Amino acid sequence: MKKLLPFLFLFLLIGIYANCQNTPSTFQNPIIAGYAPDPSICRVDDDYYLVNSSFTWFPGIPIYHSKDLINWELIGHGITRPEQLNFEGLEDKFGIWAPTIRYHDGLFYIATTCKDRGENFYITAKDPSGEWSDPIWLRDAKGIDSSLFWDDDGKCYYTGNYWDFKGSWPGHCAIWGRELDLEKQKLIGEMKVLTSGHANNAAHTEAPHLYKVDGRYLLITAEGGTNVNHAVTVHHSSEVLGTYTSDQINPVLTHRHLGNDYPVQAVGHADLVQTQKGEWWAVVLGKRLVGAEIPLSRETFLCKVSMENGTPIFNPGHGKVLLEQERPDLPWSPVTPEPFRDEFDADKLALKWHTVRTPVEEFYHLEDGNLILRLRPQVVDSLANSSILIQPTKHFKFSVSTKLSFETNKNNEQAGLIFYRTNQSYYMLVKEKSAIVLIRKEDGNKKVVASIPYKEKEVFLNMVVSGLDLKFRFGASLDRLTNIGETQDISVIAENERNKFNGAGIGVYATSNGLKTRNEATFDWFTYEF
Repeated sequence: MKKLLPFLFLFLLIGIYANCQNTPSTFQNPIIAGYAPDPSICRVDDDYYLVNSSFTWFPGIPIYHSKDLINWELIGHGITRPEQLNFEGLEDKFGIWAPTIRYHDGLFYIATTCKDRGENFYITAKDPSGEWSDPIWLRDAKGIDSSLFWDDDGKCYYTGNYWDFKGSWPGHCAIWGRELDLEKQKLIGEMKVLTSGHANNAAHTEAPHLYKVDGRYLLITAEGGTNVNHAVTVHHSSEVLGTYTSDQINPVLTHRHLGNDYPVQAVGHADLVQTQKGEWWAVVLGKRLVGAEIPLSRETFLCKVSMENGTPIFNPGHGKVLLEQERPDLPWSPVTPEPFRDEFDADKLALKWHTVRTPVEEFYHLEDGNLILRLRPQVVDSLANSSILIQPTKHFKFSVSTKLSFETNKNNEQAGLIFYRTNQSYYMLVKEKSAIVLIRKEDGNKKVVASIPYKEKEVFLNMVVSGLDLKFRFGASLDRLTNIGETQDISVIAENERNKFNGAGIGVYATSNGLKTRNEATFDWFTYEF
């Protein structure tokens, strides 16, 4: 045994060295790419949890877990049951807005807004991966962007955005606060306005988060609207419900002064977290440019924060979001990456798959390693739940493929790939009765881009995205694919005045276009490679 000890010690040193070599000293932003807006974060011991807005996607409110603030794993959703929320009839930009996740006394809370469907509520769970409670509605909570804060005495306070008053300038909004009685599940006491922003022209003050730092109350808000003028501002008070004073260095974080060509735009909507080692960090949203387009909409970025006399300084010495910087002082904790290929051989779909709007009936099932979609009369052009399953796009360059088995003798039936942003903006590559058809819908204008005869039952469908360009192909095998249509433009899917707030998804779709049918479409597998 004594002879083996030097060798065991050597192996231990080699293991430590190899681990150090594999542990990066920096990280890349964004930490959650593609369709991850309005981030909120909390820590419980050594674990971190993060949520984002999800609008009309179902399940709603994605919940991520991390040990190091860099490597995140999707572990569940806050809205998983149709009886919790009904998104039917809502435009794609409405639904779940700006959730806030918090933990108190053994229970997780998510407070949020369902825009145009009941407004403000909170849900609870002992396990953040679910299941979560039914919504607890706060009917007298005005505005949007719900948030919760617990003071040292155990009292809970609700904050939100409020605009139902006669403003003194364009976009004039206010942040208000009120005590929340969790036993009675209702707001109590007087509603108090905490701030209207950091200046007398502050537009769209929203996204409030309260903290207590060194005995004083810190209120973080977003201002400027979630576009190029987006910003983070902070306010201070000695009392939880104010009066709050704007910090002299406001805005504490913005990219509005960096110009319209800066690669990361619209930075704002911050939430702070302090690590178990005492470091402060913030999650914020931002938009990455590709040329003049924003294909991935709003994503989640991470910033180092230094507290100076109670004021959060974002990325000291830089004052902006960095695409690469030194990572948090936490043990490197990589997670198992999502497989790029779905074989559909499990008993349920992976968490990354979503439908659009709340399903009113079951329309798919997994059988013998296949995903089977039932054709239904509902169409993606409507505001109803149709037979669509999509996952968020996360890269500027990627390729998707699937093997489809589908045949019909009816002109109204279609099945295939869909690249979806809203019911007014999408691409479809579908198999019909006797053709493969590429369809583009842009700003409500639907057009058949190309149609090529095809009569086989099985077909391989493929889409390749490279920066601003999209190419669609099909064929009897992956080795023999035919281009269909000319190169298309990502602007159909990208962020603009028509495509607001939510993000893009890629996946599968089937429909009978208004007529009843018993037909189904079978997808053998689905790949998303980057």
